[in-house]
Amino acid sequence: MGEDDKHDLDAGLAADRRILWQVLLINLGQCAVGMGVGAWAASTAVLGAALDNLADASVYAVSLYAVGRAAAIKVRAARLSGWLLIGLAVLLFIEVLRRFFGGEEPLGAAMIATAALNAALNIVCLRLLRRHRGDDVNFKASAIFTSNDSLVNGAIVLAGVLVMSCGSNLPDLVLGIVVAIIAGNGGREILEEASKAAREIERTAPAGR
Repeated sequence: MGEDDKHDLDAGLAADRRILWQVLLINLGQCAVGMGVGAWAASTAVLGAALDNLADASVYAVSLYAVGRAAAIKVRAARLSGWLLIGLAVLLFIEVLRRFFGGEEPLGAAMIATAALNAALNIVCLRLLRRHRGDDVNFKASAIFTSNDSLVNGAIVLAGVLVMSCGSNLPDLVLGIVVAIIAGNGGREILEEASKAAREIERTAPAGR
């Protein structure tokens, strides 16, 4: 590898790390706000979105670790991200079931405002992630997580409107289940991407290794 190629590689890795640090900090902020608002507004959906942001932040942290490392390490990091998201989806589902048997009506306006803010920040994250060029499985995982967030926030706005219209916590709880399903499916997609990357590593590995 020539000096110019090495310089370009180092610059690319530094840019990847910078992108991941930015989206990591944004998601940690979203998680903190979502936890606070979700608890105050008694919204399972907003709490679920906050857990999703926490999972996102964990994925970005794992991705930061994987930047510039061997492909096999990147695959293991992506698998960790996938199982983490599935685990959080299960926890959210359990919380929704608990609230079905007793819970106050959430504040619809707070749900809508929080979801709108998160939606704007998710657009920022997606634009940052799209600056990366390549087939890195961890960046694919990051994009999947952020795309899931966009779906979740749109649904929270709708649930907030329904809560205010119906005077019931049922739309919030139903959305909590939907968020759990979306999160679990996102984890499945990440595990599939990791498996594809692992098969590609095996296919291109030199004979005898």
